[in-house]
Amino acid sequence: MLVSLGGSGRTRTRFDLIITDLMVDKLFVLASGRLALRVLYPDHVIPRDMALRSFEDKKPTLGDGVFVDQSAQVIGDVRLRDGASVWPGAVIRGDDDYVEVGRGSAVLDLCLVEGPRGRPARIGPGSIISHGAKLHGCDIGEECVVGVGAIVLDGAVLGPRCLVAAGSLVSPGAKIPAESFVVGVPGRVVRQTSPADIDKLKRDLKALATKAKAYLAESARGSR
Repeated sequence: MLVSLGGSGRTRTRFDLIITDLMVDKLFVLASGRLALRVLYPDHVIPRDMALRSFEDKKPTLGDGVFVDQSAQVIGDVRLRDGASVWPGAVIRGDDDYVEVGRGSAVLDLCLVEGPRGRPARIGPGSIISHGAKLHGCDIGEECVVGVGAIVLDGAVLGPRCLVAAGSLVSPGAKIPAESFVVGVPGRVVRQTSPADIDKLKRDLKALATKAKAYLAESARGSR
């Protein structure tokens, strides 16, 4: 894709662009004298309908193959690693401290993830934050599931391969050992997670990754 640098040159696309970790393929000089870049899409050029917002000197950074739905809000120092996805209505705020969403992880519809000052929020690789869940200044390990409407509060740490049941509350400062199944308000460990639990997580992540690629393809076609 050609991107004209400024003005209304004939190669300018009909949508604005946000360029992160720009991968330039070729540099051209147009007949008008303006410069244009040929860049790779969609992994490094993101249509503005992906809802990314800077705050002061903080701005989102995206890895390869990231999907952010246009109705989501990703604000400030939010680090979306390769293959991460953010779904409709989710809000991720890194306007105080940073938020990191690990490789291949999914933040589903209507979630809130915030890094308050001094407490970054981190989601490990291969995790799912389910619909309407809330994470505030906490650490979620790799291959975890935070269930629908669950809440994980400041300073809480979930070890790898934990599951938090729908509607549960992980209290501030709680340390949940690896491979724990957490239920209730406040949440308590009722059993260890099973291989079947983790297999289901991986199947769900695979389905989400496939759907995210389809959404990215639709966005690419609609922007031409």
